[in-house]
Amino acid sequence: MDPVISIRPLLAVAVPGLAALTILLLNNREKLRDIVSPIAAIVLFAIVASMAPTVLAGGTVDLRLFEILPGVEFAFRADALGMVFATISSLLWIVAAFYSIGYMRHLNEHAQTRFFACFATSLAAAVGGAFAANLFTLVIFYEVLSLVTYPLVYHHEDEEGWRGAHKYLVYLMGASKSVLLAALALTYSIAGSLDFKEGGLLAGVNASAALLTVVYFCYLFGFAKAAVMPMHAWLPAAMVAPTPVSALLHAVAVVKMGVFCLLRVVFHVFGVKLVGELGLGIATAYLVSFTILMASIYALTRDDLKARLAYSTVSQLSYIVLGAVLLSPVAMVGGIIHMAAHAFSKITLFFCAGSIYCASGKRNISDMAGIGRRLPWTMGAFFIASLSMIGIPPTAGFISKWYLTLGSVEAGQIAFLAVLLVSSILNAAYFLPVSYAAFFGAEAEENPATIREIPMVTIPLVATAILSVLMGIFPGYFLTLADGVVK
Repeated sequence: MDPVISIRPLLAVAVPGLAALTILLLNNREKLRDIVSPIAAIVLFAIVASMAPTVLAGGTVDLRLFEILPGVEFAFRADALGMVFATISSLLWIVAAFYSIGYMRHLNEHAQTRFFACFATSLAAAVGGAFAANLFTLVIFYEVLSLVTYPLVYHHEDEEGWRGAHKYLVYLMGASKSVLLAALALTYSIAGSLDFKEGGLLAGVNASAALLTVVYFCYLFGFAKAAVMPMHAWLPAAMVAPTPVSALLHAVAVVKMGVFCLLRVVFHVFGVKLVGELGLGIATAYLVSFTILMASIYALTRDDLKARLAYSTVSQLSYIVLGAVLLSPVAMVGGIIHMAAHAFSKITLFFCAGSIYCASGKRNISDMAGIGRRLPWTMGAFFIASLSMIGIPPTAGFISKWYLTLGSVEAGQIAFLAVLLVSSILNAAYFLPVSYAAFFGAEAEENPATIREIPMVTIPLVATAILSVLMGIFPGYFLTLADGVVK
């Protein structure tokens, strides 16, 4: 199918960008300012959805704007992999926009205009990355995302916030300005282009295996948002940010941009065949398996709920990479759809953490005994999302983990099947006790009777919990897109 030339990929970037500008202009008109994000989110999702029929049919939606260097253009292309990321980001922005309004108003947070403007700009960067047609455009939006989320991480402007934001920026920008820049330069030197290609941009190039291996690992660690150990420490440090920012970091945009970039490298820069020939798939699989297991063990030791969820994210992101580098078609499908499964589940968990804090001021799991009887909707949603993270049917996490386990068998890699099974047991070990204590634990006597659900915060988290189940029952959309990537 010939590419469809359309301005829609650019409009998808422009809508949240214009929303950010409008929010700044409405600084002194709070009610009008607050409705901008939900309206923009709905418009953005409609634009993304309008491209879905073309992409599901095997086509692409293209827009080339201008040339920077020979073989390097600022250009957009909506393809199957990009639509997975764009659908996740645009759909979850709708619920995140409503949740953020309720959260920020209830806690009477300061600098709300800056918060909502940066949040909207982050979505512009995420969608721009999703629809990038080449490495140059992708890295531009990747860097923009790092910069505009920095003020969100230091939002509270206290010592802890500045320290967490500093680590956040040092890790992400440090990796980008060193190994990622080197990878781009070497790729351009080898291939004479930075365009994504079916089968891989570097497939068939005249370069040594050693050089290509160096380039590959520069990408693996340069895209630090993927949080592959040891490039993970920024993520738990960023938990000092408000909970809606944590949801943005873990589910909607930031870490998904990291693993999305690595999937682009595997599928469209190196190509599955070249990754296999160089033995890079198995090497990466061992590295991310270590990340999966160690991050889960770290999560077990954390009493702060958001910190536990942060280390869970570090672990779960590597499931996505593992699926890609096993180089089995079934495993690759599992890795791709785990982006969506993790997004729906993890945003629910962070929303629940924020709901608990709004209602009770509690952060530590050890203080949450019995709170499920006060916050039944919140903790019910937390339990459902936990089941998805563990991989229990009929949730979204079951579908992705099922494909990952089948793919491990298909690839003949029983060791990684064991990793998936052990990590799921660890998932259960650090998630289920939270729900058990919340519903069946003895509530502290000093808990005030004012602890109750906050509708503007609770409704969005219930919606995302429902999404986790709906994807598990009706995974067809994401499966079709994933099949379009790997075939």
